[in-house]
Amino acid sequence: MRFASAGVVCLSLSATLSCAAHAAPTPPTQAPVTQAPATQAVPQPPATAAGATVSGPRVRLVATGGTISNRTGSRMTAEELIKSIPDLPRYATPEFEQFANTSSSAMTMEQWLNLARRINELFRTDSALAGVVVTSGTDTLEELAYFLNLTIRDPRPVAVVGSMRNPSTLGYEGAANLLEGFRVAADPASRGRGVMVVLNDEINAAREVTKTDALRLHTFQSRGYGLLGVIDRDRVVYYRRVERRHTADSEFDVATITALPRVDVLLTYQGASGDLIQAAVDAGAQGIVIATAGAGATSGTQGEGMRYAASKGVPVVMTTRAGSGRIAGGGGRGSTVAGEDLAPIKARILLMVALAKTKDIGELRRIFAEY
Repeated sequence: MRFASAGVVCLSLSATLSCAAHAAPTPPTQAPVTQAPATQAVPQPPATAAGATVSGPRVRLVATGGTISNRTGSRMTAEELIKSIPDLPRYATPEFEQFANTSSSAMTMEQWLNLARRINELFRTDSALAGVVVTSGTDTLEELAYFLNLTIRDPRPVAVVGSMRNPSTLGYEGAANLLEGFRVAADPASRGRGVMVVLNDEINAAREVTKTDALRLHTFQSRGYGLLGVIDRDRVVYYRRVERRHTADSEFDVATITALPRVDVLLTYQGASGDLIQAAVDAGAQGIVIATAGAGATSGTQGEGMRYAASKGVPVVMTTRAGSGRIAGGGGRGSTVAGEDLAPIKARILLMVALAKTKDIGELRRIFAEY
């Protein structure tokens, strides 16, 4: 059976899956990106090798690129990624679309907004869709996952997956991670848990997970918080939930955000110069995140730089570069905001999204306390 809609042609998902989304033009400063169309046809359930129809939960793969698709000579498409997953029809009825196919570091803030809008549209227009799997490069995977955690307005699961090894490397784990992402997104118990990062048989919360090793497969960890759950041979097992606001409980609406404001992250170190803070403000930063060495203390002339930012109405969020721990202090002083236990790069994302809504210091403090 053949469906057609707004720039999309979808063939039924039989033994050979096929669905092509036509690309919209992208800014010349970035690699070509395939944007999803406004509407998407619903494919038919796939058939197993024996020809039996599978009717498991429908899960949509939204592929953006990353190491998981970056084989030698070319990048794997969303369709090729789907075909690489063993036994997928046992767990879910797969669908797919190519949103982008580039490295995660090449993704723009505009593309982040468009991706969040696209996933929200999928959930809004398709009540029968069980969940979504998003592929990403691992370098900025935790950032994208947390951004989606703040901007996807639906309780249905979004699993962000990637791989540390590319498809041309011995020991490539991408297909296994994709299968686990589909299993998580298809599982009813995943509902209401926010955006999840799924790699290496483990499920981590987007808010808490961080990349801890440049090369090893077990790189994504939540340190003191622990895993949300695991994907085992027999089933998906969950151990806890995230208490902070996210997804369906979020107040942030990407439909009203035309652009994300610039927010810069600066490091505290012995004798750190405050003129870097001033330079960031003068260059157009609307918010500053300071990654302090401990629990909020700065060094050198950073205090002078922070006072300059305050004089220009630019909020400064205090975080720690220690890897864990919370910035206390009753929400901050003057124009500063306590970044709580957020990693500096995630505090930047929350501040960008928050500044698109409000510049009131009191409101920013509330947002950091709740998210």
